Amino acid sequence: MRFGCHLSIGDGYLGAAKKAFQMGMAAFQYFPKNPRSLSIKEFNKDDTALCKAFCKETGITSVSHSPYPTNLTPHNMKQREQVIRSLLNDLEIAESCGSIGVVVHFGKHLPNKTLIESYQLMIEVLNDVLFEWNGQAKILLENKAGVPGTIGTTLEELVQIRKLCDQPEKIGFCLDTCHAFSCGLWDGDNWLKVLRRGTDLGYFDELEVIHLNNSKYPTREGKDRHAPIFQNGYINVDQFDQLMKTPKLNGIPFILETPKEEVPHEKEIRLLKEKWG
Repeated sequence: MRFGCHLSIGDGYLGAAKKAFQMGMAAFQYFPKNPRSLSIKEFNKDDTALCKAFCKETGITSVSHSPYPTNLTPHNMKQREQVIRSLLNDLEIAESCGSIGVVVHFGKHLPNKTLIESYQLMIEVLNDVLFEWNGQAKILLENKAGVPGTIGTTLEELVQIRKLCDQPEKIGFCLDTCHAFSCGLWDGDNWLKVLRRGTDLGYFDELEVIHLNNSKYPTREGKDRHAPIFQNGYINVDQFDQLMKTPKLNGIPFILETPKEEVPHEKEIRLLKEKWG
């Protein structure tokens, strides 16, 4: 089992990788730049090269997460161009760090567009980004939280968006357990059904990373509030156990995005290893 958590790059990309190693983790996630901006970052390529070499030497897997303002269904042409340029910058940094890809949240249903038009816009933006991208790092589409029926909450949507893009081989998936629980995709008791459906669709063939989060609210309430794995959450240990023991998930990094002020990540990683390592 490859457990890790989200880490700061305050001490550089190499610094984040070394922190992951010191914490005994086999994986980590990071924001490639300011998480609240779409500004282009002129990054230190010596630092990213050292990060890549260190991760290769120690067997650590890294994954990048796009900044919060990244929106695959932008409201206007100006925002669309900002998102495209920013994502290309994120991919370049991820590639330089040797990361598997950049996690990007599924798009939104725009109020002035039909659902089909929102999906089409998302496909167009992905095509624009990937037309210019020739690296190995992938766009990793993440399922969304929300009440049942919210856009981006079904495996069918994720698979179909990928399939309809011009270069689907450049797209993978990120499964967030809290988001899946929030919308009832995984209600805690139907993992085998999710697994069968995802396998039939080919979803799990393209799954690259799992965001391992508990939920502070019951399933189908549509609330995206993460909780530690072993306390303060509505997903119990037995329910997580089914997911953890799925052979199809072997080798996939499990990244904590849980509130570290409630349970320090070092402790949570240790508990995860004791239970499932």
